[in-house]
Amino acid sequence: MNEFITTLNDFLWGYFLIAGLIACGLWFTLKTKGVQFRMVGEMFRLLVDSSTSAKDTRHVSSFQAFAVSVATRVGTGNLAGVATAIAVGGPGAVFWMWVIALIGAATAFVESTLGQLFKQKHRDSFIGGPAYYIRRGLHNRWMSMLFAVLLTITFGLSYNSIQSNTICGAMNHVFGLSPLWMGMLLVVLSLFIVFGGIQRIARVSAVLVPVMAVGYFLLAFFVVVTNIDQLPHVLYVIVADAFGLEQVAGGSLGATMMIGVKRGLFSNEAGEGSAPNVASTAAVSHPVKQGLIQSLGVFTDTLLVCSCTAFIILMSGLYQNPELTGIALTQSALYAEVGVFGPFFVAIAIFLFAFSSIIGNYYYGEANIRFITSNPYVMTVYRIFSGGVMVMFGALSSLQLVWNLGDLCMALLTACNLVAILQLGKYAFRLLDDYRSQKRRGIKEPTFHRSQLPEIEKDLECWE
Repeated sequence: MNEFITTLNDFLWGYFLIAGLIACGLWFTLKTKGVQFRMVGEMFRLLVDSSTSAKDTRHVSSFQAFAVSVATRVGTGNLAGVATAIAVGGPGAVFWMWVIALIGAATAFVESTLGQLFKQKHRDSFIGGPAYYIRRGLHNRWMSMLFAVLLTITFGLSYNSIQSNTICGAMNHVFGLSPLWMGMLLVVLSLFIVFGGIQRIARVSAVLVPVMAVGYFLLAFFVVVTNIDQLPHVLYVIVADAFGLEQVAGGSLGATMMIGVKRGLFSNEAGEGSAPNVASTAAVSHPVKQGLIQSLGVFTDTLLVCSCTAFIILMSGLYQNPELTGIALTQSALYAEVGVFGPFFVAIAIFLFAFSSIIGNYYYGEANIRFITSNPYVMTVYRIFSGGVMVMFGALSSLQLVWNLGDLCMALLTACNLVAILQLGKYAFRLLDDYRSQKRRGIKEPTFHRSQLPEIEKDLECWE
């Protein structure tokens, strides 16, 4: 079964997904005039303002929505995923992770802006995502249902098994804890959170994400500073390995690019169609605001956190050991740099990183289950499978099996979303032009009314 899934993954990624992701990222970068580079200052302003001025506890703030999305991004992909990419594809895989983040940030802007535009009112907050903009924007019912099913399976089920598998592996390596008992503990904690709804998820993520991200970044910064003389060589190795003649001659350049793009996408989710689900829940005055904030999340994830892990591993030199991969490689690299504290810290960090991803992944599935049906029994079954069954499945399964299943689901989900946003991107471009126009007129907080898009006004439930 693993061999079949691997072959199917190689076919889908090698012939379709890599070209599609890069082409879409370049197209959106061109059409938005490099929004991910030109408006970085505005991204930070919006994030800071939303974190200090949110007073309406009935709705999810822009900062809380950002925290939930970063919770699903900053996790296993940053520690185990980067290590796997380097072990399998070599240091050059890191370069392709950077590339997919730099151009993918424009894709993230477009999809999250569309999520805000076509969001709907819900009992506790707003709700939306690709399933909603496919239904209302493209008027394509079967495609919207397909996306909802794919996202629920990918995030709510498959990805949660990856997170659980990595937590249990790290805890077993350092503390000798049995995957069975660790899995049972994760099930209890996960079910407690997922039965609390998006408000509890948002509050938990808003606390966990900044603490875990800052702590890990400071440790990585310490390692880089103490090995600063190695940094130029590490950067050279990354770039040289990405384009080196040895890789081209050996036919491994394509494999390096593929693993880099796959692990980059798993980590930052730009174009996958996941972030718009939580971006849609935020209460903002203009759709572009959340698009900008979610674009910043891609940079935060890959250019900061993933790079930290890559530098630690490459400075240690342990990536050349064929026996080390995944979370074990990251733990061993930190052990080489900071001693016994390293593996211990990684075990705790991966618990926080991956557990926050589990609860964030769950919400993505919940939003799409609600799109498919309002039957409360279906939601209860989903919660049990997402927070219980698949968490335990991941704890007891092999690393290769859970990652192969995740890559397959990710490929199908991303393909569906890219087809949709290529057709709907024109609305995101017009919204961005409107936002920039208002800013040029001196309006600090631009606003949007659905009458500004008369051709789809009847399809927009919000934005009165």
